[in-house]
Parts: sequence; C-alpha cells; structure tokens
Amino acid sequence: MFEKNLSNSFFSEPYTRESISKRLDEVLNGKVGFYSVGLYPASLAYNCAMQNNGLNILLAPRIGRKLFGAFSENDLLKMDEDIKHKIECMATSKYSDSNKYNTLKDLIINCELVILSSNSKHIINDVNLSFKLRKELNRENVLIACLVGSFCHDDILNESFVLCEKLNNLAFFSGFHRHGALRNPLDSFTANFCHPDAMNAILGAKLLNKISPNIQVSAGVHNVEGQYMKAAKNISSILAGFGHTFHKKNPGLLPTLLTLLLDQCLDQAAYVSMRRLDREYLYNKQPFPITELGYSVQRIEASILRNGDFLQVRDHTFSQLTAMVADVRGSMMLPASGRPTRNFQAGEVLAKKMFEYKRCPESVDEFIEWCEKSELKRGALEGINSLKYWPFILKKYLIPLHDSSMINLLYMCIMGPIEIKDEIYKVMTKSRELTNYCQESVKPLQSKKISDSLDNYHLKDAIDYITNSLMEKDKVLLDSNKLFFDNPLEEKEIEVYERVLDYIENYLTNFDF
Repeated sequence: MFEKNLSNSFFSEPYTRESISKRLDEVLNGKVGFYSVGLYPASLAYNCAMQNNGLNILLAPRIGRKLFGAFSENDLLKMDEDIKHKIECMATSKYSDSNKYNTLKDLIINCELVILSSNSKHIINDVNLSFKLRKELNRENVLIACLVGSFCHDDILNESFVLCEKLNNLAFFSGFHRHGALRNPLDSFTANFCHPDAMNAILGAKLLNKISPNIQVSAGVHNVEGQYMKAAKNISSILAGFGHTFHKKNPGLLPTLLTLLLDQCLDQAAYVSMRRLDREYLYNKQPFPITELGYSVQRIEASILRNGDFLQVRDHTFSQLTAMVADVRGSMMLPASGRPTRNFQAGEVLAKKMFEYKRCPESVDEFIEWCEKSELKRGALEGINSLKYWPFILKKYLIPLHDSSMINLLYMCIMGPIEIKDEIYKVMTKSRELTNYCQESVKPLQSKKISDSLDNYHLKDAIDYITNSLMEKDKVLLDSNKLFFDNPLEEKEIEVYERVLDYIENYLTNFDF
C-alpha cells in the first residue's frame, strides 16, 4: 500500500550550517498548501483573508470539486464578496493563462508544507501521489501532512488502521472547528501540528501560526495518537449529540455520559500509543526534550498489576496536548451560539428519529439517509466512516471492551444485528438503563466476577473465589477462572442493560471479520 521508510522532513542529510540556515529561512518564509479543500481549510482561508494582507495559504481543489462546495447556500450569501475573491486568488494558479485552479503539483512546487485535507475515501491515494510528485519535482523537503478524521481500511488485508501509524513520518494537523465559527472575526482557535520529530513539529506549527492572528498552533510529536483521537472523537460526538438531544430533560445523566466519552477517547489513544513502533524514538532520540515543545513532563504511563508484576499498558504522554484534548471536549458540547460540529448534528438527527420511530435505525444506510434528509452531506460525516471499522480497530490495537463501551453501544445501535436493537433502544432512551450501562460497562471482567461472587455468597464457589482473591498465592489463577452459579439465592430477572452488556461482549469478542 505504501512505500516503506518514506522520508518526510523539512531537512535532508548531510547537514551543514549553511544548508540548515538556508532551509530555515525557506520554511519560515514559505506558504502552506491545502489540497482537496473542504469546510475546515476553506474556513481557515476565509479567516486568513479576513485578518491578513499577506496571504500565506494556497488552495488546490480536487478535480470536480467546487472551491466553496462545502458551504451551504445560506453560508455563501452571508460571506463578504471581497474575502471570497481573495480565496479565489489563493486557489488560482499564477502560472496558467486560463485562471485554472491550482493542482497538487502546484502546491508542492510553491509551498513548504502541504496538508492533504482529503477524507478517508481519497487520502491513501493522495498520500501516495504526493510522495511521488515530490520525488519527480525534486522537492522532497516539502513536508506532507494530513487532517483526515477517520480510520482507513486495507481491503486486501482486511485490516483497519490509523494512517499515521502506517506512515509514522506523516504529519498530522488538527484543530477544533465549530460549524461556521472560523468566519467570526473576533473568535480565536487552537490547533496542534504533530510530527514525530520535534524540530519538524515546531517549524510546522510556526508556519501555520502565521496564517492568522486568530489561530494559535502548538507543536507535538504524537501524530498517531492525535489522529486516533480525532477519529474516535468524531464517533463519540455522534453519541454526545444524541445524549444532548434525547436526554436534555435528564440533567443528571449528561455529565456521566460526556465524561465517559472523553475519558474513553483518551484511554483508547493511550493503548494505541503503546503499539507504535517508533515510541522510544519519541522520547529518547529527539534533538531536544519534548518538554521544550510545551509538554509538562517527558512521559506519562499507566500500569496494571498482572501476575504479581506491574505491566505498562497505556502511554498518556499525548494527553498534555491541550488543544487536542480541547478538540475532543469541544466537539461534545452544545455551543452557546452557532451550530455544533457536523457529527454532533448527526447525533441530534439520530435522537429525533429514534424518538419519532421508537426504534434504532435498521441499518447504517437508513441512518445516512436520515442525515442526508437533514442536509448533512455523507462525505462530511467521518464519524460514520470510522464506526464502520470499529471492530477491526478494537482488535488491531487490543482495546479492552470496558475502555470502549460507549462507542460499542453506538456501534450496536447503528451497525448491530436487528435481534438486539430493541434492547439497545431501551438502554439508549431510558435514563436509568443508560446510567446503569455507563456504570457497569466500565468495570473489567475481574470486578464483575467479584461482584457476582458477593451476590451469591451462600454458594461455596463464590466463597472460595472471594477467599482466593485475598490470598496472594492464588491471584495468578483468578483471571482464567470463569464463574457459573447454578443455584442463586433468589431468581432475579436480568436487567436490560445487563443483557446488552453480555450481548456486546459476546458479539465483539467473536466478531466475524
């Protein structure tokens, strides 16, 4: 799929004082190119044109795509005509007699940083084309970045993945963009530019910071984690939009739901971080410590006790990237003014239709149809694209079900079998059921075993299990022992949320890939 060991840096060896000095001048005075365009780059261009006389952005729409195609007719009517003209100039090639739009080739020739704003449908082909053009044009020091907010899938290998994990030198740019807010001349925004080499990261951030005084871009090295968080965030914001809409009269539920969505995004990305092959390089072989980029400490790791020893299972160092965490948090909030993110709006549509029809969508195709009838374009809903590959992601990055329970629930609501959807509907729409699901779904299997044993304390197996759990010599055996209680003290009807939990665990554990 990709050529291995692709170089992606502002610099090339051998280094000399003269070459480094010259290259720094070129980069810091260079331009940023956005290829394929879309709502976020076009909105950044609008902000740049609104704030600056010297324009630092070049745009290149994909063939067949309109420069302002991501905006609604209503949005276009509200735009300043002079600013729209400036944006047209950013996208028009100066080297063409017919005023044609720039191409990807033009961006690589005239920019020092090229950001591919393609969605998951085009991004792999665009990455390969970019590296091919760099080589052909002898412009291999142009840095390539992406901002794709969904998982990718290799149909041949039947494998889903985070793109930056496959191409670990690919830069990742991500900023929080609320619908239409970048056209507000008074609002300010934060973003992260991540590259696994600290010097490239800080130079890319400096270059992006020049776009507009309203944009504050921070540097980071965690491109893989950043891209994972954006993909998981886009899924989670669908559930956040659902919760805000369906449960707006249940104020006690929303803080729990939104906190879990944020925490699980961070925990999942921390598992993904442990899987990256260049992890030691991030911390030990940088030109300077990452604390110089704004990280508070060099490394944050989480450990669990397994077989009597502490085992490092999650790397949370990336969570120090404030703009990245703010992106996740902001995408799950209902704004005081303006419109929420498009994935959040998809969640609002889900809530309204589930309230109207008293059921979950029969399939993802029906959900997409609901969204499109509400004027949400299919290509903009990256959360749905990522949700499609969710079981593959759980498997690839070894993410435990109790650290992904909220997205698991949404997956079953939209993608799950019809046979379970009545139960899923009850859990998602009844405040007490959803609260219980939130509470119980985050408990690991060991915790459930202990709880079940205490509920059946009259049985010898239960007493033995509790006794063994308190004896150091038997702790090694606990994880492999599964409890079955044939003679419970009293017959108790299994709650709906418990049936859903059991079904999800069985379904995702035995998912047919």
